[in-house]
Amino acid sequence: MVEEYGNAGSRTHTYGQAAKERVNLARQQVAEVVDARPDEVIFTSGATESNNLAILGLAAYGEQTARRHIISTQIEHKAVLEPLQALAERGFEVTLLPPNIGGWIEPEMVRKSLRPDTLLVSVMGVNNETGVIQPLDEISAEIGDHDAFFHVDGAQAFGKLIEPLRKKRIDMLSISGHKIYAPKGVGALVIRRRGYRRIPLQPLLYGGGQERGLRPGTLPVHLIAGMGEAATSALHKNTERASQSADIRRRIIAAIAPLGISFNGDQERTISHVINFSIAGIDGEAAIIALKDIAAISNGSACTSHKYEPSHVLAAMNLPPAQIAGALRLSWSHLTPAFDCGAITARLSELKNENITVTQTV
Repeated sequence: MVEEYGNAGSRTHTYGQAAKERVNLARQQVAEVVDARPDEVIFTSGATESNNLAILGLAAYGEQTARRHIISTQIEHKAVLEPLQALAERGFEVTLLPPNIGGWIEPEMVRKSLRPDTLLVSVMGVNNETGVIQPLDEISAEIGDHDAFFHVDGAQAFGKLIEPLRKKRIDMLSISGHKIYAPKGVGALVIRRRGYRRIPLQPLLYGGGQERGLRPGTLPVHLIAGMGEAATSALHKNTERASQSADIRRRIIAAIAPLGISFNGDQERTISHVINFSIAGIDGEAAIIALKDIAAISNGSACTSHKYEPSHVLAAMNLPPAQIAGALRLSWSHLTPAFDCGAITARLSELKNENITVTQTV
């Protein structure tokens, strides 16, 4: 912000040139993580904008070619579901596939849903509530050489899952900077070419030619530089970070297991830094309040935490209503300082005993 404050779009002075070089370096750093070309990286304000650009940006092409069918899933983030709803209101037909009880999409369901007029398949890499990893390799294989574009919301996966996101069949990949510890307010959409052909996206905003005409506006060089550095760290320290997160996971599970927990999501397919669980007899909202001075936890997505409503993800998994109401989501990272798992367990145990006493009294 001090030494490279020039406008990356200004080519007539050295300040602009220095900024442009820094942006180009960051583009290379982000591209390297997913084995893409630097010119296939379009910087945005975050994964929400990237998802909107990937989905709504195809609308005109879909209308021109009479390909108005889109396949996605019931467990997507609202940043995917709401743009899909907007297209449905414009006459597109959206097929939302349900997950199995483990929280992941059966790949053959995608194949069975494909039609000649399918324009887009959009499946997240890792579910933000349950941490369940979606079978991207198998889904890519099921789509095969179908003309449908394949978009992945990689907000929770980028920098954590490496090889699955390098699949060339993934045409578009949404990335959020702050999920890999870059500054908030920056992200990217990776748009892979098909041979020499570019995906026919239209911009959502107009007023400049930046980012290949897809995202106009002066580039926030300081945010982009931070994202580039974060991407490099995520790539080179991926194994170490995953191991540290897995150690924390084991400690947490060992601590809360005596409470009689039910996991929400297939634990054989869950990423190492998220646990979603329920405890019989404990309401999720009550537990969050009881733990607020010990741990910052949630019962779903931060983007919908301003109002309580049952998780659409857990509901789609057909879990019992009481289990959904009691769901708690714990997440951490390699940066999480040492903490006392016992304090969490003790507070939850107190809450459970209080509820048992009240029930018996009633």
